[in-house]
Amino acid sequence: MRFFIFISLLLHTGMLRAQTYIDSIVEFRKQYTEDLLADKRKPISPSQVKYMSFFPPDPDYRVSADFTASPRSEPFLVPTHSGKEKPFREYGILRFKVKGDTLTLHIYQLIDLINDAAHKDDLFIPFNDETNYEATYGGGRYIDLSVNDIKDNMVLLDFNKCYNPYCAYADGFSCPVPPPENRLRVEINAGEKMFQH
Repeated sequence: MRFFIFISLLLHTGMLRAQTYIDSIVEFRKQYTEDLLADKRKPISPSQVKYMSFFPPDPDYRVSADFTASPRSEPFLVPTHSGKEKPFREYGILRFKVKGDTLTLHIYQLIDLINDAAHKDDLFIPFNDETNYEATYGGGRYIDLSVNDIKDNMVLLDFNKCYNPYCAYADGFSCPVPPPENRLRVEINAGEKMFQH
């Protein structure tokens, strides 16, 4: 009898954790939408929010990734959807598994922000995957990280928090195009979907 009570407690605890995590993603997306509306560059208007959509939160897309630093990387120019180029440097490489697939993503740092006290720790992961042009924006999606997210050469990588570049909503923005090395040959059915306006 005690064994079955123990198992029931474990299952209940696991369900509570999953629900708490899902709630945190719902709250994250709410804040994300509010930030979009508050941005002075006006990527979307309040009437367009209804055209935004997301995959259901899925804890399987929240994974631990091994981090390898790239201390000798040289700055390089990344093309944007507007035709301009932006200078980045590779900060490191993440290796991880999603749904049984072993994957790699490169992390970048925008050169223009390195000397900006408010943003010097900002890291950026632009990526493409096999959902692009169908369920998600064709130009790829982004994940934001901070230097402080790296602990003991590990990063908690959450695709439920990946989002569209502003170019998915409107013209006139210079959104970095994900480099070829960040093309994932799998479907990432998590995060923000294609803007339907």
